[in-house]
Amino acid sequence: MIVGIEGTIQKKEPTLVHVNVHGLVYEVFISINTFHALESEQIKLYTIQIIREDAHTLYGFATESEKQMFAQLIKINGIGPKVAVAICSTYTPGSFLSIVQANDVAALKRVPGIGAKGASRILVELSNFVVNVHDEKSLPSQTEAAMALESLGFKKEQIIKVLSTIQASDTGEIVKEALKKLR
Repeated sequence: MIVGIEGTIQKKEPTLVHVNVHGLVYEVFISINTFHALESEQIKLYTIQIIREDAHTLYGFATESEKQMFAQLIKINGIGPKVAVAICSTYTPGSFLSIVQANDVAALKRVPGIGAKGASRILVELSNFVVNVHDEKSLPSQTEAAMALESLGFKKEQIIKVLSTIQASDTGEIVKEALKKLR
């Protein structure tokens, strides 16, 4: 199982890269978010290898949290790698976590290839969705604050609306501001 790849970019397109690893070139499918994160010729990607009867494919991600999100998405019945990459291209792991917590069907319908029925099914399947967003800027504090507010009995929908209006970056400050707005 190939879980990571380091090498030199030989070809770069918005949905795939060819990575030269000591003379062996791998085709790795990527999301648009990963495409924008690839700034130099030398790259390191976290990968998931999918082996099927007719194909062996590699999917690469700039962050561990995006890889984790993709892995959880492809476990859902009816969600294949192409739809999972489309979701990863449309949303960062942190923003997708917010969508799942808010049960926002309309936001998920914006992803190409997902309708209302599919979006609802994805949100139901991912009701316990957890992703480590520590490699994204400022999101750990918001995630911790959301969990703290939820433990105080506030509803997820209310929490997400309030957190989107708060500018603080420290977890404690976020919780204080949110409590003022929620009361």
